[in-house]
Amino acid sequence: MLLRWLSTMTALSKLETVSGYATVGSSPPAARSANVGQAALVMEEFMVPGGDPGIELYVRNKRLPALNTFSADNVLLFVHGATYPAETGFDLSLDGVSWMDVLARQGFDVYLVDIRGYGKSSRPPEMDQPAAANPPIVDSEVASRDYAAAADWIRARRQVPRVNVMGHSWGTVITARYATLHSDKISRLVLFAPVWLRQGGASLTDTGGALGAYRTVTIEAARKRKDTGLRPGIKPQPDAWFDTWAQATFASDPVGSKANPPYVCAPNGVVQEGRNFWNAGKPVYDPAHIQVPTMLILGEWDADTPPYMAQTLYPLLVNAHPKKLVLLSRGTHGIMNEVERFSLFDEVYRFLSDGWKP
Repeated sequence: MLLRWLSTMTALSKLETVSGYATVGSSPPAARSANVGQAALVMEEFMVPGGDPGIELYVRNKRLPALNTFSADNVLLFVHGATYPAETGFDLSLDGVSWMDVLARQGFDVYLVDIRGYGKSSRPPEMDQPAAANPPIVDSEVASRDYAAAADWIRARRQVPRVNVMGHSWGTVITARYATLHSDKISRLVLFAPVWLRQGGASLTDTGGALGAYRTVTIEAARKRKDTGLRPGIKPQPDAWFDTWAQATFASDPVGSKANPPYVCAPNGVVQEGRNFWNAGKPVYDPAHIQVPTMLILGEWDADTPPYMAQTLYPLLVNAHPKKLVLLSRGTHGIMNEVERFSLFDEVYRFLSDGWKP
C-alpha cells in the first residue's frame, strides 16, 4: 500500500462536495503530501508528569534526524480514544509504516501520549482492585489535565509557544476541551472521528449494566465492534492487519496480557460521561469557545462516531477559522489502520501544512 501511494504522489485527490462538506474518494492522495520515503527516524520515549501528583504519562516522539528547528507549526501531539492506547492506533507499523512515521517523514516533530489508565502510563490504584469496588474513573476533565500536562512538557522541551493538537474519538473531547481553555497554546486542531451528541442508543463502548471503575475488552469484542454496521462482504482492513493490531494492543495491558483469553482494561469515566452527558443532549464543552483553525475528519462507515455527529458539530464551531469537514470513503472508526488510510494521512497533512511548508 505504501508503494502504491508513493508511486502516485503527483496525482490529485478527487473531491466531491456534498451538502457543504468534502467527501474524499478512493483516488490517489494529493501531490501536496511530502515524499515520506524510507528515511530513518529518531524515536524517543519518556515518562512525564501528569495532571495530578504521582501520575506519570507515557510520551513517544518521532522525527527526522536532521530536524533541529522546531516551531509552532511543526510540533504535533496526538491522543487516543476511550479504549486502546495511542501507540497501537497512531504508531502501528503496517506494510512497514505507521501514521506517526508518515508525519515524521513529512517534517513534523510528532508525539503521542497515553492518558492515565492506558498503555504505559500510570494505572490509577482503582485498576488494581475489582472493578465493582469503585465508581468510574478518568473522565474527560481528568484526561484533559493529563493532556495539558503533556502538551506543556513538549512546549517547554521544544521552546515553542504553541503545538498542533490531534485526538481520535474520545481524544477529540479531550483535545476540544483543551482548546476551549488554551487556544493560545494551539496552532491547529484536528478532531479525527469527533464525538458529539448521540441520537439514540448507547455508544459501542457501553455494553450496559452497572459501571465499575473500569471495563475489560477482549479481542473477540474488539472484532465485533469493528465490524458493526458493515455490509456483508465489506472488509476495510485485511485480517492480517487486524491480527497485528490485536497482538500489539492486547500486549499493552500489564495484567490483561497475561490472561487467557487476553484483555485490555479501560477506565469507565468516559462511559459514565456518555450516559450522563452525550446521550442526554448535554455536551461537556462549548464549541463556540474553540478559536483556532479546526478540522473534523472521519470515515463514512464510522459506527462509533457516525457522520451526523461531525455534521452537527461543524456549524457550532462559529469562532474556528478556517474550519474544514472531511468525510472519507470506505473507512470505519479505525481508518488510520485500514487500506484507505492514506486518504486520511493526506488530508490531515494538507490541513496541518496549510500556510507552512516543511
